[in-house]
Amino acid sequence: MTEKLPNYGGQALIEGVLMRGEKSAAVAMRAPDGEIVYHTEELSGIYKTNWVKIPFLRGLVGLWDSLGLGMRSLTISANIQSEEEDEKIEGFALFFTLLLSLAFSVGLFILLPAAVSHFIENWLGVENVWLGNLIEGGIRLILLVGYIWGIGLMKDVKRVFSYHGAEHKTINAFEAGSEMTPEEIKKHSREHPRCGTSFMLTLVLLSVIIFSLIGPFDSIWIRLVARILLIPVLAGVSYEYIKLTAKYIDSPIVKILIAPNLALQKLTTNEPDLEIIEVALAAFNKMKETELQYSE
Repeated sequence: MTEKLPNYGGQALIEGVLMRGEKSAAVAMRAPDGEIVYHTEELSGIYKTNWVKIPFLRGLVGLWDSLGLGMRSLTISANIQSEEEDEKIEGFALFFTLLLSLAFSVGLFILLPAAVSHFIENWLGVENVWLGNLIEGGIRLILLVGYIWGIGLMKDVKRVFSYHGAEHKTINAFEAGSEMTPEEIKKHSREHPRCGTSFMLTLVLLSVIIFSLIGPFDSIWIRLVARILLIPVLAGVSYEYIKLTAKYIDSPIVKILIAPNLALQKLTTNEPDLEIIEVALAAFNKMKETELQYSE
């Protein structure tokens, strides 16, 4: 019987990588002097409760905790690169940054498409709820792809996307049973089915179905409020979809279903060099080390 591998994951940071295990997380970062520095922490106690065993709800719990962990790690990596003490982000500033990021994402990818679609439907006289939500979903998809493509042109973001590719390659190498060296890791794909990019695209596509089930709204304000209230539902369903497809990744049908998700990752990952892969591998090894510590 084949041993079930743990579902390790991660996130690209500024000159660094976060690797997340089942009990702990580790960050490895390339400091300005070229040395690799680390940060480790035990995962939230909520993962020891029954909340993470309830389908659909576990996705919301994990997503919220992952957002906090990701933002903390991103802040740590940014502070490592900052030589000015007063430029460091922490405390209330960190919380406000997370809140602002969430508000921006909801406004751009949820509310704006709904508002634009509402006016287009009225202008064209569209009464079919499915057609209306296809228009809204199309706008949402264009915004998502356009946003990713646009920020990917920025020099600093290109660098982060290279670390994103290294994170995926490292996880793929581990899951394939390869030798964990930068040279061997580089041979692996920079796309991975459990990526956050896959989650975002899944959420956009499922929004067409879920929003259509609640019918049309004459008032734009009711429509916008409904979209906000349904965000937890969308997130929960999207999480379960990603988890299910990852479980049956070898199925030909699943490979077809996840093809768009993997294709979008071409925009969010770049091919990393060996020095970048070295950082991702360092984060992975440190995470494995801390997993053993927290198991004792």
